[in-house]
This record gives sequence, C-alpha cells and structure tokens, in this order.
Amino acid sequence: MSTVAAVALACQKSRFQLDEGAHFLNCAYLGPLPRSVAEAGVAGIRRKLSPTPFASSEFFTDCDRARDRFGRLVNAAPERIALLPSASYGIAVAARNLPLEPGQNIVVLGEQFPSNVYVWRRRAAALGCELRTVERPGPPPSAALWNERLLDAIGPDTAVVALPHCHWTDGTRIDLEAAGRGAREVGAALVIDASQSIGAVPFDVQRIRPDALITVGYKWIMGPYSMSLGYFGPRFDDGVPLEETWISRRGAEDFQGLVDYTDEYREGAARYDVGQTSNFILIPMLIEALDLILSWDPAHILDYCKGLLAGLAEELRGWGWAIEDDVWRAGHMLGVRLPAGFELAELEARLTAARVYASLRGDALRVSPNVYNEPRDIETLRQVLRTFA
Repeated sequence: MSTVAAVALACQKSRFQLDEGAHFLNCAYLGPLPRSVAEAGVAGIRRKLSPTPFASSEFFTDCDRARDRFGRLVNAAPERIALLPSASYGIAVAARNLPLEPGQNIVVLGEQFPSNVYVWRRRAAALGCELRTVERPGPPPSAALWNERLLDAIGPDTAVVALPHCHWTDGTRIDLEAAGRGAREVGAALVIDASQSIGAVPFDVQRIRPDALITVGYKWIMGPYSMSLGYFGPRFDDGVPLEETWISRRGAEDFQGLVDYTDEYREGAARYDVGQTSNFILIPMLIEALDLILSWDPAHILDYCKGLLAGLAEELRGWGWAIEDDVWRAGHMLGVRLPAGFELAELEARLTAARVYASLRGDALRVSPNVYNEPRDIETLRQVLRTFA
C-alpha cells in the first residue's frame, strides 16, 4: 500500500488525450486510458508481431508484477491476488467456493450492481437459501439508517454478506468495517465488489478484512477492459476454480513437463486466474495503470475529487436537491436525487448539448470526476443544472 505524500496532487490532464471541448465527468462509467497505458498496449501488440525470442518465463513475469502492484494498492500479499476477466467472474469464484445450506441467507443491498446479485440469486434458489435484500430506507440523506438496517439484517443464519464499497448509483458509502465485524460474529463471509472505488479511494485489506475483494480494471484504475483483479483470503486456500487451466496447476512453469498431469493447483489465489491470463497486451496496460495510481496515491486522488465536487454539493443542497450527508458520501462521486416531476430526459438533452458527460442511474444524476478534470468542467455542469433551479 502506498504512502501518502506530503504534496497535494495537481491536475493530471496532460497525461490523457481527452477531447478539449468535452467535460468528461463519468469515470464511474468508463475510465479513460492515460497515454502511457495506451502505449503499453501498443508495445504489447508490436511485441507479438515477431515473438522471437519469447521465453516461457514471460507467461508468468508480468502476471506476477500485476499481482504485486495490486497487492500494494490494497495492502495484501501478492499471492492472494488473482487475475480475472470481470467482476462477475471473481464473484462467481467466491460463490462457488463458499458453503451454503438450506435455510441460510445471503445479505445484499437494494439496487446493488447486478454482478454482485445474480450469482447469489442463483445459489440461493438452487440451495433453498434466502436472498435478504436491505432496501434503501428513503431518499438521501438516509445512509446512516441504511447502514444500521444492513447490520440488523446480519444474523445467526447469515452465510454471506455481499456488498459494494460504495453504491454504484450515487456513491453512498457502506461501512464495511462494521459490516465485516457483523459477518465475522456469525461466521459469515464478506464479499466486496469495489469496482466503483478502488483506484480513487484507499482500501486496506488488513483493516476491512474481506474474505474476497473484486474490482474491475477499466473504471477508477483506468486500465483496459476485460481485466479485473481479485483478493481471496484464507477461506479460499483450498477452493476450486471456475476453469481447469494448465497455467493454474503446480509446476506450470515447466513447459516440457506439462504432460505430467497433476491435480495440484498453484499456491495462493493464482488457482483462480482466468484462462489465457498471460495476455501480452492487456497485462502490461494493467501494470502501467496500477503504477500510475500508486504514484498518485488513492488518498490524494480522493482529495482531488472532493475538492472539485465540494462547492457543487453545497449549492445543490441549497436548491433543495437530495444529496447524501458528506460523512456518508464516498467523496469521488456525487449522486443527486432530482425533485419529483423532474424531466430526466430534458436534463440529459441539456447535458449532451453542453458536452457534459455524466450518468443517469435510476433517479440519480451521478457525477464522477477524476484527476484529469478541472474546475471549469464542474462549472459547465453547474451552469446546466442552474437552468433547472
């Protein structure tokens, strides 16, 4: 895990190739590639043009570098990190390996992102378990009560608590430390989808103590699509992967001996790696993206985003628009619940005309800046919203 530097982070727009006339406030949707990340991918393509020499060890070296970088980002040992193609894949690994019995329950949040719901629905239906959904108690500010009800939902029959780090529609913060304590008290596993936070929000595995932590690489980590990362704790040390790949087996480094079949997997979370994990284009891109995030430090990225959004949040509250209390906002996103009768289609049209790119999720406008944004991006958004005040 990186050490917070003493100097605040400056705008990093020069590292990106964004359209100068656009105001991209939508990192929660799709993080733009930094120039150096794109260059790493191009270098990988060029390398594949003539793969001579190409030592067999290179199927492993960059993968290990990626594990190391992500381990540093979340304060976890590299051997606990798996390289995955998506968040749903990693959560499916967790669901396959966590024991469930009829009559037990799985706790999730209302309107949680589908990747951390569908697999639990299937498991619950197949095994006679309850999918216990904790609905949002009302419009913001309501996160404090929501978190209380989440803890109340965890009981003696709870087997799994599957949560986000923050809610994907508006950045509502979930108290994962409290949820983790509640899960451990009853012997339940804590499975976290942190796709909307890791890269922009500090995360410490040793403090939060999840059993499994999954995140995508293409949002806040600003890496390539089809690359995700997972931390798998001791509950998964003897688990079964979704795929029976050659590279996940013990001794896979010895290509000559691959015909000496073995039922033993590699040590640690590498057993859960996706097939063809040694992607010679995407893995170098992921490493470069993680190196950038580590150099900027998520604590400083979060402060930068908070600085951009602070004045806007206060102003919109003054108009009577519903926004979560600051203590319950993740800080790198701003979710705004619009007044009743508000025409979302009209808002979307005006944002598009001003070339302001944000997301409408449910009844919320989700604004998600990052280190490439400037105050003028927020000001342009403010001017559009002011027409509805």
